[in-house]
Amino acid sequence: MSVDALTTLRHELARLGLDGFIVPRADEHLGEYVPAAAERLAWLTGFTGSAGLAAVLASTAAVFTDGRYVLQLAEQTDPDLWQRLHITDEPPPDWLARHAPRNGRIGYDPLLIAGDGLARYIDAGLTMVAVERNPIDAVWTDRPPAPTAPAVPYPLTYAGQSSDAKCASLATALRLAKQDAAVLTDPASIAWLLNIRGADVPFTPFALAFAIVHANADTDLFIDAGKVSADTRAWLGNTVSVQDRIALAPALERLANKTVRVDPAGSPVWFSQKLKESGAVVAPASDPCLLPKACKNPVEQQGARAAHARDAVAVCRFLHWLSVRGPTGQESEMSAAAALLAFREQAQNFRGESFPAISGAGEHGAIIHYRATEDTNRTISPDEIYLIDSGAQYPDGTTDITRTVWTGPGDPPETVRDQATRVMQGHIAIASAIFPKGVGGAHLDAFARRPLWEAGLDYDHGTGHGVGSYLSVHEGPVSLSRLARPVPIDVGMILSNEPGFYLSGQYGIRLENLLLVQPAELPGAGKPFLRFETLTLAPFDRRLLNPGAMTARERAWLDDYHARVLQMVGPALGHAERVWLAEACAPLEYSI
Repeated sequence: MSVDALTTLRHELARLGLDGFIVPRADEHLGEYVPAAAERLAWLTGFTGSAGLAAVLASTAAVFTDGRYVLQLAEQTDPDLWQRLHITDEPPPDWLARHAPRNGRIGYDPLLIAGDGLARYIDAGLTMVAVERNPIDAVWTDRPPAPTAPAVPYPLTYAGQSSDAKCASLATALRLAKQDAAVLTDPASIAWLLNIRGADVPFTPFALAFAIVHANADTDLFIDAGKVSADTRAWLGNTVSVQDRIALAPALERLANKTVRVDPAGSPVWFSQKLKESGAVVAPASDPCLLPKACKNPVEQQGARAAHARDAVAVCRFLHWLSVRGPTGQESEMSAAAALLAFREQAQNFRGESFPAISGAGEHGAIIHYRATEDTNRTISPDEIYLIDSGAQYPDGTTDITRTVWTGPGDPPETVRDQATRVMQGHIAIASAIFPKGVGGAHLDAFARRPLWEAGLDYDHGTGHGVGSYLSVHEGPVSLSRLARPVPIDVGMILSNEPGFYLSGQYGIRLENLLLVQPAELPGAGKPFLRFETLTLAPFDRRLLNPGAMTARERAWLDDYHARVLQMVGPALGHAERVWLAEACAPLEYSI
């Protein structure tokens, strides 16, 4: 980012008669990963994190992000140009209300902000003005082109349920709610509903599109025509009308006098505005695909197990490699991430990473969503903490795993072992939890934090997020977090379990597995209970743990988990790797 970009934008705002403008890190689908053409925040500020927003006024500007990226924000942005702020501690609407001129006109792109998000600015007393064309697009002279990857069929051997059945179920829900149609703006929902996948954004295999599902189960799909081959059109069937995206606005106009469901939290406010202008009744409600997509069917559940089993072989081969190479001081963050990718590329049906690997040695591990670059790449030194958070996409499942290891050859300090043990105890508390159906993610989040809280420690991120089925590695609507929406956890959901601890400037500890929600058979229970099945299979570094500080139940859980890892992964490894895995999975040594 240069001073010129901010100056040029300010000139454009003045030309438009705007006193300010908000720049969210978003595209018109409001997803986590966006195509290069939508990286407006990065172009303007230099910040490349997946969550953030800039607010630009005539003489001052600020850029905001959450706890995962505060250190990255400080490294990537110019303090002479930007105030760098935590988005929770200092929400952008509050900052603008204090710094914008009285009655100032603050511009926004209605395709880049949800209705709920816009309401927070209006509630703060700001005069918000929608723009027809994003002013950044007018001044970003070398903006990349839109993606053109094709949409392709996603076979029933992986999907487990036909698109016709999914659309029929959704249509039934619309009729029961007395709604005539639903607008879908999340490409992951469209990919799930129509059993298609694509490659328009990094790491997440969907095609960028919009859809309108009608109460008779017919569906209008709005997608660039060149992305849909004759085979894909045939796969979609006669009940799906494929139209170019230019037909979207007229289609909304034709819904006049109809009741149309729009997600106020997940859809751009442009849709509600257009529908209301056309005389439709907007029914604010969540995306109707979110819950059924999150609750994996039996075929998807079995696919997740198979994908994790294959991924485990690659991860364990990497951890063995790291045990040899880590203490030498001859590897770097980038070379380690490349080694893990190389092992995964040998796995059957590997389709790519599910997010950029977070490979952080020493102090870089404390940057929760750190990404090594040529400028920041650091040698992995002997006797330090190294954190690797990575995931993979397979057609039968999506993986996400974090391991924190001590590089050796010496022993970790007792303080580090105490902290890592507390993180491990929190991880076990979630993995072994049994809870009544109806419990939400906010209820379980504290289980993971209790061992850290008892020592006056905490971490600035959620404990877990949903994971898709060959879709987004971060999937709603359920998460394990203090800020989680009040959505009950249910059978078939896949959630991450990733408590951590971070000492800024020194190291980070995070231990993550993926969990599949299953019924819990409890004799005598008066109502349904749930439990977690652990999908991820890779050893934790026992050198970082103090078994004497763990309960007998915690030690038993870890020993049982490691025995399962050895049994399931060991036969697929080479001799040296099997010897290493047997040692890594040995029972904890504990004496009273």
